[in-house]
Amino acid sequence: MSTFDDRENAFENKYAHDAEMQFKAEARRNKLLGLWAADLMGKSGDDAAEYAKEVVKADFEEAGHEDVVRKVSGDLDGKVTDDEIRAKMAELLIVAKGQVMDEV
Repeated sequence: MSTFDDRENAFENKYAHDAEMQFKAEARRNKLLGLWAADLMGKSGDDAAEYAKEVVKADFEEAGHEDVVRKVSGDLDGKVTDDEIRAKMAELLIVAKGQVMDEV
C-alpha cells in the first residue's frame, strides 16, 4: 500500500469516527432535551425516561432537528417558544458532546 492509500484510509476513518461522534452527541442532546421537557410537563422517573426516548426517536422522522423542535413544542403546548427550545438544544449539545467525549 502506498503512502497516499494510507493517508486516504486515515482520512476516511477520521470522517467515520467524527460522524459517529456527532450522531451520538445529537442523540444524547435529544435525550437531555426530552428530560428537560418532561420536567416542564411534570413527568419524572420512568415517565420522563420514556418521554426522552420518544424525543430521540422523533429525530429520525426527517433530516435536521426541526422534527424534534416540533415534537417538543407540541407536547409542551405553549409553555416555551420554539426559539427557547432551539436555544436549549444548542446549550444541551455542548453538554452532550462533553459527556460523549468523557465516555471515549
